[in-house]
Amino acid sequence: MNKVLIAWVGNTDLKASRGKHEAGLGPIGQAVSQRTFTHVALLSNFSKEDEKRFVEWIRKRTSATIGLYHMELSSPTDFGEIYEAAANTVSDVKKRFNTGDIKITYHLSPGTPAMAAVWIILSKTSYPAELIESSLEKGVKTVSLPFEISADYVPDILKPPDDEILKLTQGLSPESPEFGAIIHRSKEMKRVIAQSRRLAAHDVPVLIQGESGTGKELFARAIHTTSQRKDGPFIAVNCGAIPPDLIESEFFGHKKGSFTGATSDTEGYFSNTDGGTLFLDEIGELPVPAQVKLLRAIQEEKITKIGSSKPESINVRIVAATNRNLIEDVESGRFREDLFHRIAVGVLNLPPLRDRHGDLDLIIDHVLEGINKNFEGTSGWKHKKLSAGARNIMHQHSWPGNVRELYNTLSRAAILIAGETIEADDMRDALLSTSQSPEEQETILNRSLGKGLSLPNILSDVARHYLKRAAKESRGNKTKMASLVGLPSYQTVTNWMNKYGIEE
Repeated sequence: MNKVLIAWVGNTDLKASRGKHEAGLGPIGQAVSQRTFTHVALLSNFSKEDEKRFVEWIRKRTSATIGLYHMELSSPTDFGEIYEAAANTVSDVKKRFNTGDIKITYHLSPGTPAMAAVWIILSKTSYPAELIESSLEKGVKTVSLPFEISADYVPDILKPPDDEILKLTQGLSPESPEFGAIIHRSKEMKRVIAQSRRLAAHDVPVLIQGESGTGKELFARAIHTTSQRKDGPFIAVNCGAIPPDLIESEFFGHKKGSFTGATSDTEGYFSNTDGGTLFLDEIGELPVPAQVKLLRAIQEEKITKIGSSKPESINVRIVAATNRNLIEDVESGRFREDLFHRIAVGVLNLPPLRDRHGDLDLIIDHVLEGINKNFEGTSGWKHKKLSAGARNIMHQHSWPGNVRELYNTLSRAAILIAGETIEADDMRDALLSTSQSPEEQETILNRSLGKGLSLPNILSDVARHYLKRAAKESRGNKTKMASLVGLPSYQTVTNWMNKYGIEE
């Protein structure tokens, strides 16, 4: 297991590296001397010279690899800047290491009180971890906090819009209600919305890329309703839901008698969308023959109905969306390169919910308010609210299904409880334990052959994954865990947990 220490470099640490005897080894030096870590991630807002000296000094005291993150802070007590720097560092560390094979420890002692407070908040919300502190008198010890810290207290980490967002929004009219309906405060979403508003003002095709549940159709509708085509129709088509033999008829229409079952003339999506926006959702699911015909229609701005020889002019803006990697599909021949370049004039990449720092609480509150309104007339319904513990559980989940998964999970939790408050156990029950993030699926199931692949390590990952799920579902009851994962007894469960470094 990778054991990672993450800490801010403090003044006492720098004094220790300069040989100041009153500083001893300093908090970080104490930690790496008394405990074993495989990697140490250091955050610092000191000068590059001080940082270099300290890294060289600490390397002599540990066999762990050292990673340094230089952070430009306007103040070492700016809560928002510190929170953003710390959260981004932890996220980067988790991406660099196998997320199923890592134990993270935050050091509270180095740095300012604001830095320590942020570690406490992260440990109880988005990024659970062990907390330690150190002193010359008592050495290094684990900090146990006997209370819940609510995710409500996570600060608003947003500062005024950065330079890129300001440039993107220059010359645009005030934000429209359509984009205002997209719940957000993160700079990640502010940037995407600014890009969307600029694209809305230009009548070009747009490709929206993002995981399932990230709101691709919501953005497509907002682009349409703020564009010069806002008075025209908006038609959404799920390309993956159309049978291959009906795609041409659905897109371009047909004449009566052109095939069996064609009992009347029928307009297709292109004709019905004339003067408006055609939203082609999951465009990557279209078979290649259909892609050829779609490309011709977009290029020539003309369609020909099945059973007709007369082309018809069309005036349609294409907004397409996909959760696939179309670049990879182009390389494999699954998607035509010429069609890709035709639809990807403007490209939007929607961030997954787990990367929208600061948005989760806003969305939770908005969704829960909507659920309460939807059910307020139902017999026996009580207005639901979230406990701090339940909210923290939601912060610790990776939300692979994004906002759609969050909505379904919160609805499930609200419906299943009889009382008013959704507690932590209620939220655990509502979460689908089989959900895995794309990163987890890549880690466990989809590694490339060769390139350092280790079958024993993969088997270890799988064992840890299911043991942790079983421990969560059984509330730590090892007899029940044994039955859940097919082991013969609770003693065997104990042996497996020890073997794979899973703490009880």
